[in-house]
Amino acid sequence: MITEKLELSGGLYEKSIEKAAEILKSGGTVAIPTETVYGLAACANSDSAIKKVFAAKGRPQDNPLIVHISDMDMLYEIAANVPKQAVKCAEKFWPGPFTMVLKKTDKIADSVSRGLDTVAVRMPANKVACDIIRKSGPLAAPSANLSGKPSPTSAKHVIDDLDGKIDAVVMSGSCDYGVESTVVSLDGDTPRLLRPGAVTVEQLKEILPDIIIDKAVLAQPESGSKVASPGMKYKHYAPKTETYLVEGNSQAFADFVNSKKNSLAVCFYEDSDKIIINKLTYGSGNKEITLAQQIFSVLREVDNYGVSAVYVHAPSKSGVGLAVYNRLIRAASFRVISL
Repeated sequence: MITEKLELSGGLYEKSIEKAAEILKSGGTVAIPTETVYGLAACANSDSAIKKVFAAKGRPQDNPLIVHISDMDMLYEIAANVPKQAVKCAEKFWPGPFTMVLKKTDKIADSVSRGLDTVAVRMPANKVACDIIRKSGPLAAPSANLSGKPSPTSAKHVIDDLDGKIDAVVMSGSCDYGVESTVVSLDGDTPRLLRPGAVTVEQLKEILPDIIIDKAVLAQPESGSKVASPGMKYKHYAPKTETYLVEGNSQAFADFVNSKKNSLAVCFYEDSDKIIINKLTYGSGNKEITLAQQIFSVLREVDNYGVSAVYVHAPSKSGVGLAVYNRLIRAASFRVISL
């Protein structure tokens, strides 16, 4: 199969949006840009289309998908008994990088929720994504990469992973945030953060003061447990090179990695001058959104160095740093070195 590249420039925007929606409504798969990462979209009410997504990605069969919508009417079609706090969250954080887990209706294919009675829903802020959803209806869309690899933040990343495995990719620019959406469960008595993202815990507490952080955010879930959100259970975002997350200040990190032979350091801008081994910078430790924007692109470069191990300087666990830490601990298979 040849993956069609749908260009948006040169007066082709409307034609490509229409083409993407046409492919989706006919049961196909299209990689679309969002403000977080590129998503591999299929119509959320089509089991056969969802199966194509899992097949293209090589995605574990018990990993649920997020449904993307473009207006509140769609939310009420796919989510049952929407609580007041969900409406407040939508007013505050939508459109944007925020996902809610709610009780589902029967309009969502069983293959989306993977045996759960809930559905994860978000309204992206990206214009291209919303224009496609308006024409196609709600879309189930995990990240548009091979399962386990770093998530794609550009159309090139999608093509590198999935060219020939999906029907089309919309050729847009780089994603604004660089990490997947924040996911909060609102289907129980107490709101629960399942996956951190660009909407931070501090922001969530303004609307959900009693929110708790699921232990799986910073630890590996128990074997055999069901998860309500993508990105909780499996090794994710990982290069092939053995990866370790290293906690410590700038000088301690530099001293540690400089003693490692045949290794690569992934560091903050502030560390760079102190490090004498091979290194890649992924943003500023003082401005964590820059770490989020660059971490997946940098992790995709790691294997080009041919080293035996990569050591990544861990960000803080506050603000957007928590989202970056959450992704890195999975990329490192939960191997953390504290200095």
